[in-house]
Amino acid sequence: MFGFGFIDSVFPVIFTVMFVGIFAMFIVTAVRGIGRWHKNNNSPRLTVPATVVSKRMEVSHHHNSDTHMTSSSTWYYATFQVESGDRMELTVSGSDYGYLVEGDHGKLTFQGTRFLGFDRG
Repeated sequence: MFGFGFIDSVFPVIFTVMFVGIFAMFIVTAVRGIGRWHKNNNSPRLTVPATVVSKRMEVSHHHNSDTHMTSSSTWYYATFQVESGDRMELTVSGSDYGYLVEGDHGKLTFQGTRFLGFDRG
């Protein structure tokens, strides 16, 4: 029988390295998410005068080749400018996204990087 020699001896090493790499990326992503959540929870809730500068949405499509089903996810973002001139982009819900209008002035309430609300005023 024809043997692959080198490939047979290297494949387990490559497979192990790839598995460990993917697992490590998963752990790093989870730790970052938990860290961001913890930091937001420990940040003060602030309400500041702000202006809605821009809005955008990001749509990602997912296709499952086994079931031939397609789905999509939409993420909504709004950029606010505060009185100091600083800008921050925050993730907002779809209903908040529809409520916000570029150029609106009001009170932005946030905690860390977490959007809590915007009241026109």
